Amino acid sequence: MTLRAGDTGVTVHPRQFPTNRGGLCQKGWTAAELLDHPDRLTTPLVRDPATDTLRPASWDTALDRVVAGIRAVQADAGRDAVAVFGGGGLTNEKAYALGKFARIGLRTRHIDYNGRFCMSSAAAAGMRAFGIDRGLPFPLADLGRADTLLLVGANPAETMPPLVRWLTEQRGNGGKLIVVDPRVTATARQADLHLQPLPGTDLAVANALLHIALTEGWVDRAYVAERTTGFDAVRRGVAAWWPARAEQLSGVPVADLEATARALGTGGRVIILTARGAEQHAKGVDTVTAYVNLALALGLPGRDGSGYGCLTGQGNGQGGREHGQKADQLPGYRKIDDPAAREHVAGVWGVPADELPGPGVPAYQLLDALGTPGGPRALLVFGSNPVVSAPRAARIEGRLRDLDLLVVADLLLSETAALADVVLPTAQWAEEDGTMTNLEGRVLRRRALRPPPPDVRTDLAIIAGLAARLAVAEATDTAPAGTAPTTTRTPGTAPAGTALASTRTPGTELAGTAPAPAETAGRPEAAVSAGRFPTDPAAVFAELRRASAGGAADYAGISWDRIDADDGVYWPCPTEDGPDTPRLFADRFATPDGRARFHAVDHRPAAEQVCATYPLHFTTGRVLAQYQSGAQTRRVAALRRAAPEAFVELHPDLAARLGIDDGDPVRVTSRRGEFRAPARLSAGIRPDTVFAPFHYAGAGRANSVTNDAVDPISGMPEFKICAVRVEKA
Repeated sequence: MTLRAGDTGVTVHPRQFPTNRGGLCQKGWTAAELLDHPDRLTTPLVRDPATDTLRPASWDTALDRVVAGIRAVQADAGRDAVAVFGGGGLTNEKAYALGKFARIGLRTRHIDYNGRFCMSSAAAAGMRAFGIDRGLPFPLADLGRADTLLLVGANPAETMPPLVRWLTEQRGNGGKLIVVDPRVTATARQADLHLQPLPGTDLAVANALLHIALTEGWVDRAYVAERTTGFDAVRRGVAAWWPARAEQLSGVPVADLEATARALGTGGRVIILTARGAEQHAKGVDTVTAYVNLALALGLPGRDGSGYGCLTGQGNGQGGREHGQKADQLPGYRKIDDPAAREHVAGVWGVPADELPGPGVPAYQLLDALGTPGGPRALLVFGSNPVVSAPRAARIEGRLRDLDLLVVADLLLSETAALADVVLPTAQWAEEDGTMTNLEGRVLRRRALRPPPPDVRTDLAIIAGLAARLAVAEATDTAPAGTAPTTTRTPGTAPAGTALASTRTPGTELAGTAPAPAETAGRPEAAVSAGRFPTDPAAVFAELRRASAGGAADYAGISWDRIDADDGVYWPCPTEDGPDTPRLFADRFATPDGRARFHAVDHRPAAEQVCATYPLHFTTGRVLAQYQSGAQTRRVAALRRAAPEAFVELHPDLAARLGIDDGDPVRVTSRRGEFRAPARLSAGIRPDTVFAPFHYAGAGRANSVTNDAVDPISGMPEFKICAVRVEKA
């Protein structure tokens, strides 16, 4: 899209672009409404210990408070007592700077991000099969040419509407669309065939499909022999998954399994895509691996117009995980425990490699350790709202309340920011330059239309300011000015009302406000900042290119000018005068021997089974008009009208047994908590399953009941299935 500034504000206009052809969803069309929203934060907030409320403060006061808190916690409990939590919506530059800040500014191993709750299972499966993780290893336009397209746990009609143009084109060209989903979603209604399995049984379905392909002779034996390893173990494993067994477990009829396998095995151009429905399980990596096995057995990856891919779930879901926000990674998708990777990145950063911390822990494990003995006692949050988005959310909310110091950088007072000791107002997407990487691995430019409000700073400026103050404080070995942060609220209790009126009144500014970063050149901390943490996104991207050079996600040859000239550049792109890589795997995979790896995987039950007390399966997902934790979209009037509140979707037969009518308030309870929302009756959901969107806070917070069991490889929580009971409230 393109933006235009006028007398009445900023307006959004379509832009003809290869991926979306000018199409936007309702969220895109209304995105500019947040730029001047009355709820927007326009000055820092600091919690007043006397009243336990957030009060406006100057930038000096706010940053000094943060640095004093960090130094006090680390002096008492060590470097790792401070943690950082990032977001999959941050630009590549901000994700890179945040990872760098954690490792050499704070020198903590504890950094992870909310993308762990999104694509981590597919990323891990891709790495172990292909040696590389890129959502789509081929251009998005290939979807429109596919003879058979299998979507597993994906509902792009509501989560990624511009992509539906490719599905429409695919079917218009005579292709067959097959959807695997426990619900009859808007996407499933467009499908030629809809498989409706019990949540948590997608892996069994995949193994049954491969069983049929073997039986019918649709496996590409030459491809398997020449380009892969490990197939024999997979072949032996899926021999036990005859279609009738899979039907008994999943509820998918044998005839539908056979029709799906036939379409995959006999189609010319075949693509298999997975998304959150397959991945957000405690066996998510194995489930995705089962579909990768199927794709490899059919000879799809690397074949023109065919392959396996994963649909991203956040605005920078691909780029956000490539450059250092993940607990175990350094820029360029390097492993942090690889000595060569450490030497390379440390050289770019100008520090000894042995000073870089080791791997941290995945997101949920990090959040669940907050405020506990031996766990982090301070947390800095950028671009995330875990109070709503984390599983077992009430428990995580309690962990956040137990911290000595919680700092949140955000543009609005999210549910997480409302708990913070310090809130730092950040620039929005139309107010800063940068790059993002889409699901194809295409690096794109984001251009600033206007500067941020006078007392609002970019995330890069915030990171630079904190790093500079920390460096000065350490160099002088004295605590910076400001009150040392003793805990300002009783652990486990909600803060009192938040005083925000002055931050929402246009035209009012605070006396003593810190000058903008460009005006701090005379300060000693500014000199330190200029060396290691530049605030100019172009300078950060130039450094990111050097840091990523030679890594799996190599951006060394990608410049902003080249992005502008070519409508984006696909990584890997090692040299400025060399080609980029729209298609991966044509000749070899990114493994030492160039071969893809099969991995034998078997179905195992969900971490929590239904019982007499909790007899129903519960699953979560998204709706068209809301996004992620809803902190932004719930404030847009048109989106709020379209989807004003949470709901509980249940089958009419189940509702009749429970004495529930459409619109009745219901309570959903699990072993971890409960939430309440109106009932929405639908014949499109299984009678043994209930569904709710996860965008809402308060009484309608669906993640109050979700299971915090995690995948042992990816750290992905089991959002998509747990046991609940439902009753009229």
